[in-house]
Amino acid sequence: MTTIDTTAITVELPQAFDERWSRLPGIQVDGRRITIDPAEYFFRFESHTWLVAEWGLVKSQLLDVEETTESAVEQLALDFIKAHGESTPDAARVLATAYEVYAYLFRDEHLAGLGLPQITADHLRMLREAATLMALNKVELDGHISNVGPCWFFPAATSVVFDLDDEMGGMLDEVYHGGWFNEHRRIESIKAHAALGGRLVHGCQSVPDQSGGVVAPYGASMAAFRDDLAAFKAGWIEQVYAHRVSPAA
Repeated sequence: MTTIDTTAITVELPQAFDERWSRLPGIQVDGRRITIDPAEYFFRFESHTWLVAEWGLVKSQLLDVEETTESAVEQLALDFIKAHGESTPDAARVLATAYEVYAYLFRDEHLAGLGLPQITADHLRMLREAATLMALNKVELDGHISNVGPCWFFPAATSVVFDLDDEMGGMLDEVYHGGWFNEHRRIESIKAHAALGGRLVHGCQSVPDQSGGVVAPYGASMAAFRDDLAAFKAGWIEQVYAHRVSPAA
């Protein structure tokens, strides 16, 4: 564990989080208030600055902009980040911004078209909560992964917090990174993640293998990212699963 800042992170979000997040080390949930002890929560915490843009600006100036034959949606997002992105050491601001991003991306109106009747509005809430916390993870431009928390390992973390068995945990991960990966929702994701200074990237294939996702800056080396991820993931996944209250089926 490498850490350069052990100041507690505290944020109050619009909706209460599940109190079972406190099963993971270093995180306490009291209704809408979340407190994170970086020294206990993170496996690796080497950077305490993030790139963010105001969600209100994303909504008003980017979400409804259409790509053209000369300006792809990725270029629109990159230009927006260049114009409006701000470096911040305020982790609470990152979490608050991330909550807005994922409240938008995992909104209930998508359920009808998802094609997975076993996924409910409650599952979308789980996704919103886990993805919000995931936003504190960080990848540098050289591809080095500087911050890693339990929510990197999405099925493991959600199985601990929400008592999901392996099948449902994997299904939730599919919704997170695969089941919604049609072009309409990909475009939504690219635009929305501009608020978090980059684009959502995954280390895994369509079948969940715990390689997780992170919002990476445009231009980050994906080759170095892949190699760094492969080197650390197995041992840390095991540590997350160790916090299960009871063995899942």
